Amino acid sequence: MTALDALRVPAELSARVPAEQRGAGRDDVRLLVSRGREVSHHAFRELAGQLRAGDVLVVNTSPTLAAAVNGRVGGDRVVVHFSTRGEDGRWAVELRRPDGAGATAPRRGGPAGAAVRLPGGSRLVLEEPLAGAGARLWWARASVDVPGLLRRHGRPIRYGYTERDQPLSAYQTVFALPTADGSGSAEMPSAARPFTAALVAALVSRGVQFAPLTLHTGVASVEAHEPPYPERFEVPGATAWLVNAARAGGGRVIAVGTTAVRALESCAGPDGVVRAAAGWTDLVVTPQRGVRAVDGLLTGLHEPAASHLLMLEAIAGAQALSCGYAEALRRRYLWHEFGDVHLLLPAGPPESPVGSPR
Repeated sequence: MTALDALRVPAELSARVPAEQRGAGRDDVRLLVSRGREVSHHAFRELAGQLRAGDVLVVNTSPTLAAAVNGRVGGDRVVVHFSTRGEDGRWAVELRRPDGAGATAPRRGGPAGAAVRLPGGSRLVLEEPLAGAGARLWWARASVDVPGLLRRHGRPIRYGYTERDQPLSAYQTVFALPTADGSGSAEMPSAARPFTAALVAALVSRGVQFAPLTLHTGVASVEAHEPPYPERFEVPGATAWLVNAARAGGGRVIAVGTTAVRALESCAGPDGVVRAAAGWTDLVVTPQRGVRAVDGLLTGLHEPAASHLLMLEAIAGAQALSCGYAEALRRRYLWHEFGDVHLLLPAGPPESPVGSPR
């Protein structure tokens, strides 16, 4: 349960196409800023005015994969969402039904031993459900190199609230870096999507630092809003040093996206000191657990039932979250990965004059 369970988000507030198809560019989205119970409204390109020298933005460099591939189980058409590659070479996958409009709908997983015919004559065999994901995600073994399959036949995962398929480039952030083994995120680390090279340069000029890490996101639980399951991450030594130095010097550590929070908090000790680490994290950040290394969060707007809201409540508190979301609904902010953005900061006055509300 979160502070927002009673809220209802009208369907027309779903962002159906990327910002650059609605306006001037990726940064042509709105920025809702919450400082405790104080809320203000800005353009995203005014982000630098909300931060100060010495702040550190922690960003996820995971690239987005073209993780959706058509297939068949017997005579039925399915769409395979490739979620997470395991250490043993298997992939966690979700099978969904085409909805007739280019998106997909839920489909019961399994049974064990079921074979999915994939493009190019390859196939995928379901072996067992992924622990903690009900019957939605299954471990499966493919007869083909999956990164190669995705490059040849995949497309970005999309859901029914978007208008049409978009090129993979629409799902890559300015921070995304290619990986040697073809790994990446099944779904875009979308909080970073509005950043542009020009905005990054403006932030650096202001004295804001960027600390990269990697967390490869799996397939979201769009309908059931399950908690996240284990995901692969890496926090390098340079990032740990930057974060620790900022906190020691009075700077604020602001995560760009819930994935950055999960990775950073997975290697923060009870004393708040971050240490370099890599592997798998099953951490779920809740108000009861709290946060140790993160002071603020830049994130999209989440559905009231989404498990990510527990993390937001842990960072900002229930009252701040409720005030921010009430304002987002009142001012008709746009939801989902192509939508507007919410900056949650510790309570206090703005750092400098900011632009006019939109």
